[in-house]
Amino acid sequence: MPLPKMPTKPATMLLAKDYPKAEPGKSPVRPASAKSEPELEELISGQAVATPKPARATRGRGKAAPAAANDAAAGVRGTAPVDAVAVSAAAAPADEAPLAKAPARKSKDGAGERMPAARLRETDADQPHPAKHKPVEVTVKSSTSRKADKLGATKVFVLDTNVLMHDPTSLFRFEEHDVYLPMMTLEELDNHKKGMSEVARNARQVARTLDALIANVDDDAIEAGIPLAKLGNKDARGRLYFQTNLDSAPLPEGLPEGKADNQILGVVRALEDRMDGRAIVLVSKDINMRIKARALGLPAEDYFNDHVLEDTDLLYSGIVQLPDDFWNKHGKDMESWQENKNGSSATYYRVTGPVIPTLLVNQFVFIEPQGGEAPFYGQVKQINGKTAVLQTLRDYSHNKNNVWGITARNREQNFALNLLMNPECDFVTLLGQAGTGKTLLALAAGLAQVLETKQYNEIIVTRVTVPVGEDIGFLPGTEEEKMSPWMGAFDDNLEVLMKSDSDGGDWGRAATQDLIRSRIKIKSLNFMRGRTFVNKFLIIDEAQNLTPKQMKTLVTRAGPGTKILCLGNIAQIDTPYLTEGSSGLTYVVDRFKGWSHSGHVTLARGERSRLADHASEVL
Repeated sequence: MPLPKMPTKPATMLLAKDYPKAEPGKSPVRPASAKSEPELEELISGQAVATPKPARATRGRGKAAPAAANDAAAGVRGTAPVDAVAVSAAAAPADEAPLAKAPARKSKDGAGERMPAARLRETDADQPHPAKHKPVEVTVKSSTSRKADKLGATKVFVLDTNVLMHDPTSLFRFEEHDVYLPMMTLEELDNHKKGMSEVARNARQVARTLDALIANVDDDAIEAGIPLAKLGNKDARGRLYFQTNLDSAPLPEGLPEGKADNQILGVVRALEDRMDGRAIVLVSKDINMRIKARALGLPAEDYFNDHVLEDTDLLYSGIVQLPDDFWNKHGKDMESWQENKNGSSATYYRVTGPVIPTLLVNQFVFIEPQGGEAPFYGQVKQINGKTAVLQTLRDYSHNKNNVWGITARNREQNFALNLLMNPECDFVTLLGQAGTGKTLLALAAGLAQVLETKQYNEIIVTRVTVPVGEDIGFLPGTEEEKMSPWMGAFDDNLEVLMKSDSDGGDWGRAATQDLIRSRIKIKSLNFMRGRTFVNKFLIIDEAQNLTPKQMKTLVTRAGPGTKILCLGNIAQIDTPYLTEGSSGLTYVVDRFKGWSHSGHVTLARGERSRLADHASEVL
C-alpha cells in the first residue's frame, strides 16, 4: 500500500482537517480499536463478539468518565449493563466517553427518568489533534437535596464529627436549613478535645459554641430546636437539633453496631422514618462514610461551604491579555505622563473604555501584537468606573536590571519581580508548578532588599512541616536545626545565588555566605502565635498546605514595614481534608485581589530544566 501524501507544512502539528483522507476503492489503515458506529451498535447489541481491553486507570479526577461511572459517584442514577459499558470502553478512544445507552431508573414517586447517554466527541477541525483535556471538578449533590432545592423546601443536615473538627463554624454555614447533631458526634468531639493540635482546638471551639447556644434554654426548647441565629449569625436562619431519643433504626446485618459511623448512619435512617416528608442529608468529609451511606440508600454529601471556588480555573491569575484593538477603543481621550518612583522612571496612561470595569487594581495587563510591533506590559494602578491608570513596568529581563544576579526568563517572572521589588506592595502571592522559579525569585528579591537597599532588616523563612511520605521521627538540635531538613529548597537556591559572586575568590565567597546566612532566619509555624515582625521580609513556602485559619494567623503577624510572600502550588497539597478549593493559599489569593497593596502572579512556564518541565506535564 503506498504511503499517504504528507502535508506541505513540515515540522508542524497537524490539524484534524489536515489528516490524509481515504481514497475511493482503497481501504484506509485503521487502528484495531477504532470501530464505526454500525460496528459499535453490533457490538452493543450482541451481534458481534469482542474482547474488551481493561480500561487504564487515571489518577485523581482525570478525563471524562463514562456516564455510568459518574452516576455511580453521584449515587442517584442506575448503572448501565456491564457488557455494553465494557465493549464501548474498549471501542472508544482514550479521550472520549464510551457510547453506552443508559437504562431508565425508577424515581421514588414511580416515574421513570432516562439518564443522558454519553456521546462520542466530535473533534474540532480547527484544533490540534489530539486535544489535551483538563480534569473537571464537579460538585455532586444527592438526589434528595436536588429535589428539595427544586421544591424550595428546607433540609435537615446531619453533621458528621469530621465536619465540625475541620470547620468549627460549619454550624452557621447552612443558611435557612436545619442542623442535626447525633449523640455519637458529641461523644467523638469529647474524645478529640485533648491536646494542642489543630483538631483539638477546633473540637474545643465547637464545644464552647454549643455551650453558648444551649445556655438559658429550657429542656423542652432543646427538643423543639434552638435558633442558630441566637449568637448573632444572621445568615444562619435554621435551627439546631440534638439527638434526644437514643433509638436508631436497625441497619443491615453484618455491620458492627458499636462503630461510631454505623451508629450515625442508623440515626439518619431513623430520622427519615420519623420526619417523613423532610429531606434528610448526611454531611461528612469521610469518603468511606459517604460510600456506605449511598450503599444503604441514604443521601450523603461532602462539605462544600469551605471551598473558596468550585473550579480552580476561576482562581484569580493576576494577569489578563488585552485585546489587540485596545488602544483604538480606549485611547480617544488618553492622558500620559512620567514619574520617578523608587529610583526608576515609569510612564502612566489614563484610559477610558468598556474593558476597564473587568480589571482589578495591581493586575498585570499585556498586549503582544502579531505584526512584529513592540509588546506592551503594564499594571493597573487605579480604577474609577470606566477610567483606569496603567503604569509601564521595569524590564527585569534585561541584565542591567538584574536582581542579585537573577533576570526574568519569561513574561510572568518579569511581572513577579515587579511585585517583589515594589516597596508599596506588602503582600505577594506566587502560584506555579514545580520549577517555575517561585523560591529563587523570592530569595533573590529578599537578598537585594536586605543587603543592598537595606529596605528590610532580615529574611524570615517558614513552611508547613507536612512530610510527603512517612515521617522519619524526631529531629535533634535547636529550632533552626530541626527546621533545616525542611528548608532544602532554600539551600539549593542559595547555592545558585552565591555562585554569581566570582570576583572575590574563595575567601570572598565564604565571607558572603556567612553574611547571607546571618540575615536569613528559619522559623517554625508552631511558635508564630503572638509574634510581631517589624521590617522583615517574610517568606511562607508550601503555603498550599495551610488552612485559611492558619493563613490568617500568619498574615496578621505583620508589623510596620514588613513584606509577606506566600509561595505554593495548589496541585501539590499534602494536608488531609484540604483541597485546591479550600486551601489557605487559594483563600488569600481570592480575598486579597484588588487591594492596592497586594499582588498576585500565577507563573506558567517552568524554567528549571527540560527534564523537569516534561515530567510535570506527562507524570
